[in-house]
Amino acid sequence: MSEKHRFLPFKTGIVLGAGIGIAAGVCGTLYIKKHQNKKPDQILEQVKKAFLAEGPIEGSWIEHEAVFIDQVVQEAKAYSGGIVRYEDDELVVYGFLAEASTGTLLSIEQMEGSNF
Repeated sequence: MSEKHRFLPFKTGIVLGAGIGIAAGVCGTLYIKKHQNKKPDQILEQVKKAFLAEGPIEGSWIEHEAVFIDQVVQEAKAYSGGIVRYEDDELVVYGFLAEASTGTLLSIEQMEGSNF
């Protein structure tokens, strides 16, 4: 057997192993990115940006612990938080719920008794 043919299976194995390793790494990275929660501060910045389009805000907060919520089709994790702003010279508080994985706002509502 020639020297060239003796190392062919070895080279093929290395190339095949490297290809499988790269593919597994890419798939793993995509899976983690898809199933990883956004940081609460990133979500709060998104919500504040949306509220700032309508006028200034006085304060904001977000819980850093995601809670499980029941959606129509499946269960999801969400962060709750709030925005405080002046409307007609009165301080008004809005509460919101945002999906943890995407940051999508699930609900925004004015809190009862929030006019100070």
